[in-house]
Amino acid sequence: MPATTELLDAVRRALLDDRRQLTLEELSDLAAVPDADDGALAALAHEVRLAWCGDVVEVEGILSAKTGGCPEDCQFCSQSARYESPVRAVPLLAHDEVVAAAVETAALGASEFCLVYAVRGPDERLMAHLEEVVPLVRRETGLNVAVSAGILDDDQAGRLAAAGTHRYNHNLETARSHFPHIVTTHTWEERFATCELVRRHGMELCCGVLLGMGESDEQRIELLGQLRDAGPAEVPLNFLDPRPGTPLAGRPLVAAREAIRWISLFRLALPDVILRYAGGREVTLGDLQEMGMTAGINALIVGNYLTTLGRSPQEDLVMLDKLRMPMGSLSQVI
Repeated sequence: MPATTELLDAVRRALLDDRRQLTLEELSDLAAVPDADDGALAALAHEVRLAWCGDVVEVEGILSAKTGGCPEDCQFCSQSARYESPVRAVPLLAHDEVVAAAVETAALGASEFCLVYAVRGPDERLMAHLEEVVPLVRRETGLNVAVSAGILDDDQAGRLAAAGTHRYNHNLETARSHFPHIVTTHTWEERFATCELVRRHGMELCCGVLLGMGESDEQRIELLGQLRDAGPAEVPLNFLDPRPGTPLAGRPLVAAREAIRWISLFRLALPDVILRYAGGREVTLGDLQEMGMTAGINALIVGNYLTTLGRSPQEDLVMLDKLRMPMGSLSQVI
């Protein structure tokens, strides 16, 4: 492997001068640089983020519009009906409840609002709900509306696009080789097929990951290659916050410095995407959240997550002001 300075210089030329993606071999070399070079890696990732995406930060609120009772066995998820977690099933929220939450999100200066449903995939009742509530939220608040409702078929993807869904979220979560250790009730291939349908029907794809589930560094590099194949506009970067009652409840948190390194690597691997701080950042990074914003992150989920508490939106807004990062909408940034 080349020396770190030589490697970072080559990466800088590739991404800033040649405007080409790094190879997986180059990313593997970056993943192996000494810990002492994490600061230089983060600085380069920030430089790449500014060159490819600009300084704007996109702020999003999310709402669990149907909580718990999911039939799938995702081992990280407290919303699975298969595990004895503290989360209890809550019925589909009414339209006025959804709009009220969206209004609160808009008041923060956010541009995106994501409706999340704990289901394997939408049935006809949920599809009818979405066809009503997506345009309603857009009309009442002016927010771009994203949806996360599991595995789609071709007809459902077309109907959601026609209803005005801006982005559809469907996470790959982890590398294809590691996925069967985390989920058995559906396949990685089913997830990838939904990602393809989202793009085919003209919605932007939001496709995230969850680090800290026992995957190796090699599998994280594998995942980066698979994300490129999926072609997302947005990649939410989650870190495991082990949930009581789930099979992964006893796993340790990702170390803060390790998290910063992988934020940097995700930016260097995916220079043109909206890379969003998502679940687990508070418990994983603690006081280093500002460092993550200068290691490649250019979007935030603010407020609470689906079944875990985040920090107050005001704390994030103060952080952005301190870093002189303006808020705005990012959509296919190149």
